[in-house]
Amino acid sequence: MPSRKPFFSLRIPVELMDKLKYIADYNGRSANKEIEQLVIKHVRDFEKENGQININKD
Repeated sequence: MPSRKPFFSLRIPVELMDKLKYIADYNGRSANKEIEQLVIKHVRDFEKENGQININKD
C-alpha cells in the first residue's frame, strides 16, 4: 500500500548527500529516514524553546 505521507524534494550538494548517506548507514537508516529523524529533533528543540506549534487541520 502506497504511503500517504507528503512528498518533499530536497536539493543539496553531492558531498553533503554522500555524508548524509554515510551517517544514515551508520545509524542503520535510509537517507530519507535519517532526514526525517533530523527534522523531528529540530521541531522538538524549537518547540522546547518557543512553545508548542499548533497546526489547524481544516
